[in-house]
Amino acid sequence: MCGICGYQGAFQNGLIQKMMGRIAHRGPDDQAFYEGPAKNVALGHTRLSIIDLSAEGRQPLKNETGSVFIVCNGEIYNYQSLRSELINKGHTFTSQSDSEVLIHLYEEEGPAMLSRLNGIFAFAIYDEQKDELFCVRDHLGVKPFYYSQVNDFFIFSSELKSILCAPQIPREINFSAIHNYLTFLWSPSPATMLKHVFKLEPGFAMIVKNGKIQRQWRYWDIPYGQRDLILSESDCVRQVQDSVYEAVKRQLVSDVPVGAFLSGGLDSSAVVAMMKKINPTERPKCYTIAYGGGKKYEGFVNDLPYARQVARHLDVDLQEIVIDFDIVKNLEKLIYHLDEPQADLAPINIMLICEAAKQQGMKVLLSGAGGDDIFSGYRRHAALYLERYWAWLPHGFRLALQSGAGQLPVKWPTARRARKLFEYASLDARERLIASFFWLNQDRVRELYTDEARQALGDYNAFAPMLQHLSAIPGEKNRLNQMLYLESKTFLPDHNLNYTDKVSMASGIEVRVPLLDIELVELCTRIPPQFKQNAMVGKYIFKKAMEPYLPHGVIYRPKGAIAAPLRTWLAHDLKELVHDTLSAERINKRGWFNQKAVQRLIEDNEANRVDAAYTIWALVSLEIWASLFLD
Repeated sequence: MCGICGYQGAFQNGLIQKMMGRIAHRGPDDQAFYEGPAKNVALGHTRLSIIDLSAEGRQPLKNETGSVFIVCNGEIYNYQSLRSELINKGHTFTSQSDSEVLIHLYEEEGPAMLSRLNGIFAFAIYDEQKDELFCVRDHLGVKPFYYSQVNDFFIFSSELKSILCAPQIPREINFSAIHNYLTFLWSPSPATMLKHVFKLEPGFAMIVKNGKIQRQWRYWDIPYGQRDLILSESDCVRQVQDSVYEAVKRQLVSDVPVGAFLSGGLDSSAVVAMMKKINPTERPKCYTIAYGGGKKYEGFVNDLPYARQVARHLDVDLQEIVIDFDIVKNLEKLIYHLDEPQADLAPINIMLICEAAKQQGMKVLLSGAGGDDIFSGYRRHAALYLERYWAWLPHGFRLALQSGAGQLPVKWPTARRARKLFEYASLDARERLIASFFWLNQDRVRELYTDEARQALGDYNAFAPMLQHLSAIPGEKNRLNQMLYLESKTFLPDHNLNYTDKVSMASGIEVRVPLLDIELVELCTRIPPQFKQNAMVGKYIFKKAMEPYLPHGVIYRPKGAIAAPLRTWLAHDLKELVHDTLSAERINKRGWFNQKAVQRLIEDNEANRVDAAYTIWALVSLEIWASLFLD
């Protein structure tokens, strides 16, 4: 619903205003800031008005005595019940804002308040009496929170670019994050591309005093490792139906109209179906991308015909957004808003939809993001199921499988996926799980670096942060649940949710994600794995749950395309851009990569000796990011 920023410690005059200016797009309706009495702390807020549109809802908000202040980005979905409870305890409210609930809840319970919240949020509370900042990011990382601490200066913001307004923050590069990025196409939190800037991890909070982080802790984690629910399939279906319904109902709270994404996939279609069940007489505006003329591309089925079918079935107002986007001309703008280099073209679709929705007066859209991550909907989940047929083989046989798969051509989608299936067959079980997220072999990634970069990287490898995550759920023995945990801790917040937030807020649109409602997520962690991935049928229980609401052909359709056909575009439309951006002159000037190794990767990709399209695009994006954020 907005942008937040602030700091504690010595600062330059006008810094908070500069920071707010960098994130003004997140809150086009209003701006305001607070400075502490000792001039050692400031909180800034740019407002997108969604709940309580009046001046009373303006942030920073304060308590009755003017001693506690808050800036909050996001929504608290259970704020009304909390508000009633706090009023009964004697608290006085000056607005109808959900964010004001947080101040009074903090007064009542302190940091223990976090166990009471259901929502998407990043907020900072300043307590004047304690001279402390209390900083929090929501359970699953839907809302971003960047921060840096240098000497006795702490600074935070919704976006990295805002933090760079402070001259104290060094722009030293983080080579382990670059290695993660080239391996996964994203870098797991808390690392960013900059050595001194971090992302507060999902479900984490911290206390800052005298410009230094005093304490940082995890207040919530995805509760894998519990006993599965002992339910029949039909009972499980009913629980999923009820939970999805309640999640959507909670997230429809708003003082402005709420629309939705409608790709024609199961997840967005289910969210819209629940919207219609809750308000049967309304015809919410739904948005989809019109691309490809219904053809298959790069092994995916086009979504548009399915989106139209769902719209007719549910009787909603479908807005078809035709792709008219010159990626070459707009790439710098896209990467600037993304804050981090991005090796995926999916943000283009989100950006175009949000720009169109904003022009039509919308401020809030519901998304189906997260369904694949909690119910098991990615191809790597099906590949994990297939491991039972070969993972028991001795290491030598698995090595032979890996070697044989390496000979398969990468030009055709089916062969490419078969190659991927066995690419890391020789690894042990946990490393094989992690390697399913790899886009390029780590040895090939290391070849790209200069000697100096390789020396700076040392013996770091991309397995490290993922293994650390797995160590947090020692009681979870099921491999599918382990993978889903990794999805929800890394890929989801650091890739999908990150770009969704950035490009939607660039247009002043708030995107809500009902399928990541914490009550629904907690239910999904206890659903028996065979109800999630049933043989080769992913999201099995979710599909069964949606049968009364959606056409069978939509529920059981092939998986659709999530972005533009990058491999095809690199060979044609984007070829010149790639060669210009990754020219010898620019590569050598940057000093991170070996120009000959980069050129060899491009040539091998063009000759179909390796599937490196996304890695090449990652290098292009990284160079443009560096020119924007470092140069």
